[in-house]
Amino acid sequence: MESKRKDYLAIFDLDGTLFDTGEVNYVSYREALRPYGIELEHDYFIRKCNGKHYTEFLPMILENVEHMEMVHAAKKEVYGKNLEKARVNRHLFQMIKLLRKEYYTAIVTTASLRNSLDILRYFGYLELFDLLITQEDIKKAKPDPEGFLLAMQKLNKDAGHTLIFEDSEVGIYAARASGASVIVVNKF
Repeated sequence: MESKRKDYLAIFDLDGTLFDTGEVNYVSYREALRPYGIELEHDYFIRKCNGKHYTEFLPMILENVEHMEMVHAAKKEVYGKNLEKARVNRHLFQMIKLLRKEYYTAIVTTASLRNSLDILRYFGYLELFDLLITQEDIKKAKPDPEGFLLAMQKLNKDAGHTLIFEDSEVGIYAARASGASVIVVNKF
């Protein structure tokens, strides 16, 4: 983290906001589910699963919910091999470079730390962020604002000095519930 004190905080969601990872996640979960005899359909994944926490959608796919953590672990293993399928929100990253002069920058995501670091390192953007809050850091996923509030607390900023960039319905709800200003990323 930079030593200069900044007055503002900008928080970014990862999947769907900074990166379109729908294809990366689909291919990774498809591969992780094959050993269980499940052929994950693309349209189903995009409509029903993408952007949601794995504990929400894997129980609808798996016959034996006890396999959920193993499937998720297998997905994290192959995720890094599929990163070329991600699309980068280049405009937003250009804005982040400019914002860093006056804003602390943070990511709050329901993705795992491993997958978050994988994609940020792959594209060379890790150094743009002062803080990374992932699924391992929180007890309640979006639509709960816990992750956003934790980022504000760690960087000592209140909602009045925080701007959140989000794309999903649950993420936007959580961002608004935090009290911060919200910018919705619709499409890139």
